[in-house]
Amino acid sequence: MNNNTTPELKPKVAIIGCGNVGMRYAYALIIRGLARQVVLIDVDRKKAEGEAMDLSHGAPYISPVEIAAGDYSDMANSDIVVITAGKGQRPGQTRLDLVKANVELYRKLIPEVTANAPSAIYLIVSNPVDILSYAAWKFSGKPAHEVIGSGTVLDTARLRFLLGKHCGIDPHNIHSYILGEHGDSEFAVWSRAMIGGVLFEDYCPLCRNSAVCDAEKERNEIFSEVRDSAYKIIERKGETSYGIGLALVRITRAILNNENSVMPVSSLVENKYGINDVYLSLPAVIARRGIKEILHIKFSDKEEQDLKHSAALLKETLKAAGLN
Repeated sequence: MNNNTTPELKPKVAIIGCGNVGMRYAYALIIRGLARQVVLIDVDRKKAEGEAMDLSHGAPYISPVEIAAGDYSDMANSDIVVITAGKGQRPGQTRLDLVKANVELYRKLIPEVTANAPSAIYLIVSNPVDILSYAAWKFSGKPAHEVIGSGTVLDTARLRFLLGKHCGIDPHNIHSYILGEHGDSEFAVWSRAMIGGVLFEDYCPLCRNSAVCDAEKERNEIFSEVRDSAYKIIERKGETSYGIGLALVRITRAILNNENSVMPVSSLVENKYGINDVYLSLPAVIARRGIKEILHIKFSDKEEQDLKHSAALLKETLKAAGLN
């Protein structure tokens, strides 16, 4: 790491994994001016050094921040450690094989993180994020509220964007969630979706398109688009990274600014809806020390069934991966 870096500069964010996701996050992070010190860590040290140099050359156009490549020891005193590192799926490899490979990666990686940044908030991004968030919690020995998965924050953003586009409403004024697994068993909470405080079931009849819009059909198509977005993006460009990079910056802002913001991050669920000992996404209050509270939504019967189904699938994967 650059010896000119001043260790006491705060906030400090360490990023493990300098692939597309890690670097989109780093780029958005420095543009927002949320950190004074950013450490890039990657198995390919030269790449991390190159990324740090490239980002640093924008110094005249951003808030003051020191960016450097480093190793695990350089993450000391970090406020947040963001982990995007993970193995990709190889041809012929099953999803479970991939899960097991990344769990083993975390089995080696997380103790290094804990040894060097024991008091940081850990933000897990690697997929499958719910499984690896649980693994990070187990392997770190940290309180569960300090180990957060990116969960369905991006899925929820996709839902709000598509609903805004369909309804002609600024997505900032749409309140709706994708919850459960970050994956194929996720579900939309239509019973609590709102535009400007008006429930969708009340808004739809008043909408200017109500005479020609089949609301249920549109909702199903929008949800399918949300669930399958990553597949479609990957088919076209090979990966997804911009959206998740921005979503991670939003979570980071909530932590560093102690905002008490509500976001559907992946967190340890205990004694909620009959679900225990699994990481999945529910609306959570995010503050300086991580997850302050998980909110209890009054779901429809179907939505609660969907949540329990998602939890059951995740628990099966945890068991198959040897995590519980």
